[in-house]
Amino acid sequence: FIQRSPFRIFANPFEALSIMVKGAVGSAYGWGYTLYYATNFIFTGLAVAVAFHARLFNIGGEGQAALGGLGVALVCLAVPWPHWTLALPVAIIGGALFGAAWAAIPAWLQARRGSHIVITTIMFNFIASAVLVYLLVGPLKAPGMAPETSAFPDGAALPTAHDIAPWLGFRPSAPLNISFLLALLACLGVWVLIWRTRLGYEIRAFGHSEPAAVYAGIHPTRIIMATMLISG
Repeated sequence: FIQRSPFRIFANPFEALSIMVKGAVGSAYGWGYTLYYATNFIFTGLAVAVAFHARLFNIGGEGQAALGGLGVALVCLAVPWPHWTLALPVAIIGGALFGAAWAAIPAWLQARRGSHIVITTIMFNFIASAVLVYLLVGPLKAPGMAPETSAFPDGAALPTAHDIAPWLGFRPSAPLNISFLLALLACLGVWVLIWRTRLGYEIRAFGHSEPAAVYAGIHPTRIIMATMLISG
């Protein structure tokens, strides 16, 4: 029930909770949006997890993701891609290089100058935001008033869940696309990296005890740089 007064409106919290749950997972349309937004959080969570195993608190995921998106945009805008299967791997490489490059600067400052990774990565979030604003109102701005780039070519559009599995009930308007499957593969890849490779062992050893890792022949600068590059 809703009780109205001149000053307050009281609503049933269970009804509000029911609306939120049904809106998020109560239909194929809701799942399409929920998993679409979850995709970015999966990638960002994995990035933080890799750095955290080395006890590096990478708070710069926002800025690294923004610069990674810039790398993707530049790749997609540079070539009139005929099909997404050609655009996707190159766009992934572009995004990875830009994100890694943005993480490399705080990593170097931590490894060589002793600057705290939390402070530098937070500062670089604001710098990344300013860089994108400059580009969207300047060099990359499309004709018109809106601060946005030109539209990507049709060949760079990723297939949606409706295109891949229409029998699951996803609507054409739901934005969930094949990048969600890539996020799941990235989860497996990070698990293999951390728990099944020599580099992953060195990252974990460095995170548990830097003096012990140095004694075992693990170079701190190399591990900090490698970990932050992967995280970015």
